[in-house]
Amino acid sequence: MRKNLRKWLLGVIAAVSLAVTACQGADVASGAGAAADIAQAAGNILGDLAESKASGAGSDQSGKSNSGSSKTSGSSGTFQLSDIPEYSGSPHVAVNGNVPYFSESDLTDVSFESYSDLDALGRCGVAYASVSTDTMPTEKRGSIGEVKPTGWHNKKYDFVDGKYVYNRCHLIGYQLTAENANEKNLITGTRYLNVQGMLPFENLTADYVKETGNHVLYRVTPIFEGDNLLASGVLMEAESVEDDGDGVLFCVYVYNVQPGVAIDYATGDNWLAEDGGAGSAAAAGSGNSSASENGANTSSGGKNTSAGSSGSTVSKTSDSESGTYILNTKTMKFHRPDCTSVEKIKAENKEEYTGKRSKLIEEGYEACKSCKP
Repeated sequence: MRKNLRKWLLGVIAAVSLAVTACQGADVASGAGAAADIAQAAGNILGDLAESKASGAGSDQSGKSNSGSSKTSGSSGTFQLSDIPEYSGSPHVAVNGNVPYFSESDLTDVSFESYSDLDALGRCGVAYASVSTDTMPTEKRGSIGEVKPTGWHNKKYDFVDGKYVYNRCHLIGYQLTAENANEKNLITGTRYLNVQGMLPFENLTADYVKETGNHVLYRVTPIFEGDNLLASGVLMEAESVEDDGDGVLFCVYVYNVQPGVAIDYATGDNWLAEDGGAGSAAAAGSGNSSASENGANTSSGGKNTSAGSSGSTVSKTSDSESGTYILNTKTMKFHRPDCTSVEKIKAENKEEYTGKRSKLIEEGYEACKSCKP
């Protein structure tokens, strides 16, 4: 759109210049004056566009937004947490008309990754990449358990899928840029944020890149309020480059909440919500306020987050015991080796893991509902 605008403006300037040349006699002065006014106006617009591009590109390469801020800017507007409605049952909400804040100059078919340095409080900043097959994993996923992101006060709740309320959440998913224990790419996020909120968008992006071989400009900004150690949520932006967003285009805010759990975002401390157990969740902002949700079963992208069991009498391995499991690195589920679902997992998404079940859950994996490992 900006390219077309520039061409039109340049055409206007050229046409005016020709008109001035053609003027004669007394008309020359008046014609020249009008031409100068039009040319100046057009030039100002072009200058504003160029300045917007330069400032947008500069902010993106230098961190894109301040870690610890609830506001981030882009060429097409400014994101502010105060504009986001309180959580009301959906894991995410569209922002800026679901259009990313990228400038035209940001879009590139050159693969790259960029992770902001931790701030003075140890919090993550913007994670930014041009995702392609070049950035995707070529080796088995490694451990991330040694990273303790800010706000890490993990607790277990029976109604939370996987029991643990918190995961070490990749800002840019492992399946996109193959980052393991990169402390600049891991935040404390609820299980709900990780699986229901972020994973569907990561899968969408990964599938597109694998199918087309194209690039996707991808940026995730953790949103912290004040000096809070726990992010209120994350801003996820993505746009497919070669087809101008026809394949992938989204700009969403994902709530860092957990239905049934009240959260203190200043510290990351959490407790059972008082007003109905699994029927409530802490609000998206700081403090201890909560918003109600009907029931513990919520879904996004067809995935059920209920922790309930169904029909099987297979005994579950204790979280503290070691065992061998088969991982689906795409769906982030783990299975017993004899599970019937294992044979359906594509080779590039299948990994064998031997170790504690609790470690898998902390890293964001979800137990298969059929074999109940």
